Amino acid sequence: MNNTMKVFFGLVALLFCHSVVAQQMAETRDTYHYGMQKSKAQILIDGQQNEAEWSDIPTIKALRNHWPLDTGFSDAHTEVKMTYDSDFVYVTAVCYDNGERIIQSLKRDNEDAHWSSDNFTFVLDPMNGKQNGFLFGVNAGGAQIEALLSIDGIESEADPNWDNKWYSSVQQYPDRWVVEMAIPFKTLRYSSDNDRWGINFIRGDMERNSYSTWTQFPLNYGGINLNFMGTLDWDAKPKQAEGKVVLIPYLSGGTNRDFENAEGKTNYQQDFDGGLDAKIAVTGSMNLDLTLNPDFSNVDVDQQVTNLSRFSIFFPERRNFFLENGDIFSNFGSWQIQPFFSRRIGLNGGQQIPILYGARLTGNVNETLRAGLMNVQTREQGDVSANNYTVAAVHKRVLKRSILKAIVLNRHVTSSETTDYARNAGLEFQYLHPGGKWNNTFRFHGSTTEEKLNKNFYYGFGGNYRNRHLRMGWTFDVVGENFITELGFNPRINNFNALTEQTVRQGYTRINPWLIYRFIPENEKSKLNQHGIRTWHMGWLNPNGSLNERGHGIAYDFIFKNTAELKFSRVFREVNLPVPTNLIGADNPLPVDNYKYTAYVSEYQTDQRKVMGLNWRVSYGDFFNGTRLNVSTGMNVRAQPWGTFGVNYDLNKVKLAEGFGETTLHLLRANAEISFSNTMFWTTAVQYNSQAENYNIFSRFQWRYRPMSDFFLVYTDNYTTDGLNIKNRQIVFKVTYWLNT
Repeated sequence: MNNTMKVFFGLVALLFCHSVVAQQMAETRDTYHYGMQKSKAQILIDGQQNEAEWSDIPTIKALRNHWPLDTGFSDAHTEVKMTYDSDFVYVTAVCYDNGERIIQSLKRDNEDAHWSSDNFTFVLDPMNGKQNGFLFGVNAGGAQIEALLSIDGIESEADPNWDNKWYSSVQQYPDRWVVEMAIPFKTLRYSSDNDRWGINFIRGDMERNSYSTWTQFPLNYGGINLNFMGTLDWDAKPKQAEGKVVLIPYLSGGTNRDFENAEGKTNYQQDFDGGLDAKIAVTGSMNLDLTLNPDFSNVDVDQQVTNLSRFSIFFPERRNFFLENGDIFSNFGSWQIQPFFSRRIGLNGGQQIPILYGARLTGNVNETLRAGLMNVQTREQGDVSANNYTVAAVHKRVLKRSILKAIVLNRHVTSSETTDYARNAGLEFQYLHPGGKWNNTFRFHGSTTEEKLNKNFYYGFGGNYRNRHLRMGWTFDVVGENFITELGFNPRINNFNALTEQTVRQGYTRINPWLIYRFIPENEKSKLNQHGIRTWHMGWLNPNGSLNERGHGIAYDFIFKNTAELKFSRVFREVNLPVPTNLIGADNPLPVDNYKYTAYVSEYQTDQRKVMGLNWRVSYGDFFNGTRLNVSTGMNVRAQPWGTFGVNYDLNKVKLAEGFGETTLHLLRANAEISFSNTMFWTTAVQYNSQAENYNIFSRFQWRYRPMSDFFLVYTDNYTTDGLNIKNRQIVFKVTYWLNT
């Protein structure tokens, strides 16, 4: 173990020295400037770009290639302008083409469809600190997407679940399409003392399968990267927005019936409810979110999965209250070791626990300090006690881009006199190379409960390095057996004994280096954009240093210019099973033993720009003391631009050694998304999961009858897979109204 740690720390030291002596690339915020001038005329958001409105506004006359090439100006000519008045920031773009546009969907906030359609997007960093920001985008069909930007290692991530009010309009012509956008100042978080914002513009041209940006930077970084923005120079410091309070009352109602509950078989139960959300701008860059009796009935159903691992599966947060500036709380820990995971609040075993109230104060205290404070109170329901949850976190920027972070979490029961509680605290330092080439984060966390157990720590480090061809990463974590994260996600610590039906906590050490090398063909006639090798290695050690589990993989990828992809890989696994484990529901669980197995995998997807897209993944090989065949395939058909229809099927055929059972598991998902317009959508998903013995129908109609105000009608059904006996049924409606005060 000591030798391993020396290797990892040596690698980190080598990269740090390299960053010091390496020649630094020019700072894009110093090179690219756009002078922001106040509009002299009223801007009408109609997609027309009338001469009287925009005639005196400076023009960015071309964007530069970013992907698959990152040199020269784009063949897809684009012109961009920006201006403002007392209420709005305005952006307009003329996107020239030959009229053969791809519009995957008219539905708003569809991230995959947005980037796979002809689109125009701009990103903002109002605090100019390269730590967080905003994204606003529109595709050629007028579908909007807005997202919050945050730092994840050396890359910037967008969270499209954030929702706020802004306006846009698109007009299409034979040789171009034009977009106009208006972002209210009160939608943004900024300081009135700052007259220099980070800004960039991204154009997606699907005919060429290319992306262009205003600033020029290496293609190995995404176009939304906060580190490579230009500078928006205001002609005067922007004033604080008026109308700092938004009230969002809701009314919901519906009927439901639990057919598996003897008391619920006689009739349906009706329910009507109401509540209130509020957004209060405490300062220009700090926001207070309040919720009273929140309702999440309109949230998408989780996509079902087949789980043949020993541990629970991570499902993303979808509830809007927990999303804005959510990275302040969630951006701690590493893969599958998260001290805070908001789905632990108001959910228990997949069932909703009513929330009485919640409050979140988040944002930028100043240019170098971000902070968040959240308190949520749940109600008592059945045998689940009422609990109060408090989370506080701060992110302090140090050096040029590095961050010192701290978090404190507390849960305690409020519905009884018991002293049941769980608490966590952690401190992290993330060094981020000024040029974005590499990062490394050092972590230390602890936990405590009323039992006051020892071995309640988690510490480690992890980071990434990236250049034009090479990407690599490393992780080293040590987790004590009593690092209990009741408000987090740490599944590997829990080992379920299938014979005693008890869960045994066991600490571990994890080591995870990985590497990707990409070749970029220089021949313009090549059908490939990139190709190259991937390899990864994962090891888990027991507290005494013995092997718990290890895995090694090697793969080769081909990424084509027409968006098709072909991948081949080989994966090896060795497991010293710590407890008897039942992976397939057999009568005889796998015993404690050493297992070694290898699988071979091939993956392919067709040109995703076509009306019909196909994908498949086939894996076959050993599996513990038997074999496993996995076939995943999908087909998507697009009726441009109003409809997308897809079917995905996943087959797992597992045959263990004689006496340990065999099974065939089926997972089928059929979905349809119909966009009647940019404000009216109907989504339906049918899921069949033989492992969970569940057949589910989810259908949701959404009408955005005015900006940020919605009517939802949601229908859900759950059946058993044996005989399709109904489990439960629910029909609900929800109406929200966005009210500025």
